Amino acid sequence: MPPPRAPRKPDSAVAENSAPAEFVEDMQALLAHLELERGLSRHTLDAYESDLAQCARHLHEVGVKNWRTAKAEQVSSWLVALTKADYSVASLARKLTSVRLLARYLVRENLRRDDFAALLPGPKLRRKLPGTLTAAEVARLLEAPTATTPHGLRDRAMLELMYSSGLRVSELCALKLQSLDLEQLVVRVFGKGAKERIVPFGQPAAAAVQIYLSGGRAAHVKARTGSELFLSQQGKAISRKMFWVLIKQHAQRAGITKPVKPHLLRHSFATHLLAHGADLRSIQEMLGHADLATTQIYTAVEGRRLIDEHAKHNPRGKAGRERGAGRRE
Repeated sequence: MPPPRAPRKPDSAVAENSAPAEFVEDMQALLAHLELERGLSRHTLDAYESDLAQCARHLHEVGVKNWRTAKAEQVSSWLVALTKADYSVASLARKLTSVRLLARYLVRENLRRDDFAALLPGPKLRRKLPGTLTAAEVARLLEAPTATTPHGLRDRAMLELMYSSGLRVSELCALKLQSLDLEQLVVRVFGKGAKERIVPFGQPAAAAVQIYLSGGRAAHVKARTGSELFLSQQGKAISRKMFWVLIKQHAQRAGITKPVKPHLLRHSFATHLLAHGADLRSIQEMLGHADLATTQIYTAVEGRRLIDEHAKHNPRGKAGRERGAGRRE
């Protein structure tokens, strides 16, 4: 059994959201296993921990002593309570996943004979199609950062590289100087589960990064700066939250009215590749998806775009039919 993670500091916020003491040991053992064996990120582990603590508090309130004596109907009553509290279907699905991970772990470690979460029905998750930017909107966004300041050079390089490679925002922010090969036009990244992949990118992105390295990065370097590629004003790797703020600012400057988040560039990367004939499995490899089904969502996005274009421009499309109906009235 892997060693449990170090307990959190007992501040007021943590105390309010912590699990009853009898439930903590098994939770920490699972989280340590997920961290060591699967290489899950701290953000993901914290989400699982929060879900399990919430469930543990409910179980404790209904008289359950610990995870090893919990029953399916008791967990089900927790999920029913969350549903009545208007939790989203996506949140319910993630919380159930957290409990299922723990239940399977206890059986695998011979701490329980039965999987108490195996038969719990999951909420029906209706998958939303990812939003995308048009090619024109992407062009305006990439041109939005001021190319005459260190901050602007950095932001343009980040946006160019993200759109050209389809990296996740966490992967982009974690890049090191040695991650990029500007001659071969490839970047080495470690994605979910610490899996390494090599992703190509285009010459415009390489040029933007080279300009940033030549005239922008030095302005962000501090005494303790390491080999991080994209630096904040404090000389550290720029954070996901900061990039989130920056991309919204640049989208506003570019006159883009739809909500723009970092992941929107990744979605646009995949959708635009597919629209120009890229193979779905190649896109899967570049995105770092473990399952092709995850990548196939972009075929639905492209299909929707084609339908919209047909309705807009074909004389017998939806718009054409509506115009014809108007003439007959």
